[in-house]
Amino acid sequence: MNYRPFGRTGWQVSEIGFGAWAIGSEWGHVSEEDALDALRAAIKAGVNFIDTADVYGDGRSERLVGKVIKELPEKIYVATKAGRRLSPHTAEGYNRENLTAFVERSLTNLGVERLDLLQLHCPPTQVYYMPEVFGVLDDMIQTGKLQYYGVSVEKVEEALKAVEYPNVQSLSLIHISEPTRPY
Repeated sequence: MNYRPFGRTGWQVSEIGFGAWAIGSEWGHVSEEDALDALRAAIKAGVNFIDTADVYGDGRSERLVGKVIKELPEKIYVATKAGRRLSPHTAEGYNRENLTAFVERSLTNLGVERLDLLQLHCPPTQVYYMPEVFGVLDDMIQTGKLQYYGVSVEKVEEALKAVEYPNVQSLSLIHISEPTRPY
């Protein structure tokens, strides 16, 4: 397995990560045994970076990841995401109360005292123009709830705006859409 630096974190992460969306079982049944075996096999192969989210199986994915990382002596970096639990999914929902509740739930699901990396989960574009949201995340770093934070984006505009905040450590590009350009 090859490893590379992850932003400014100082982490050396595997070039191949484990995407834990499928073990949430929302898009097809995955037994707990199969999910745990898949996680263990990936880690045995050298994977040390896992991507999950609080909405993957309504927390099931996080709980399974938490179970496996407790078994291991080596450090496994876990990125989880928050924000998609909002209904309706609006910029106003990205407030201190909701973000705190999301983080606390993920801490419980993963069985950890501090999240390695929390990413805002494709928030509405307006969120990137709300510095107070990033201030809440900065406060969570100060209180020890987060080590780092980042964003998952769908638009180039969102990525460019996000990197203006100095503590954004990661950009997860799920789908970048740009206007069609005539050639």
